[in-house]
Amino acid sequence: MGPVRTCVGCRERDQRSALVRLVLDRSAPQPRLVVDDRACLPGRGAWVHPATRCLELAERRKAVPRALRVTGLLDLAGVRAHLGL
Repeated sequence: MGPVRTCVGCRERDQRSALVRLVLDRSAPQPRLVVDDRACLPGRGAWVHPATRCLELAERRKAVPRALRVTGLLDLAGVRAHLGL
């Protein structure tokens, strides 16, 4: 059994390999939310299942900005596009 993380959407614990890590890319002029496929980018991460339901729950609960400790809302459209949802 490998590392376990909690999905910020549904709040269920699952294997790290079953979740997707979201991080803020601060190297761009405007910080943006990106999917960390290899789970190795620096900074705080928010873990979520790659499912529409979990992304909607995370967005409704404003869980991603809270997990990343940023103020304001984050656009999850790029995450949806990356995951093909």
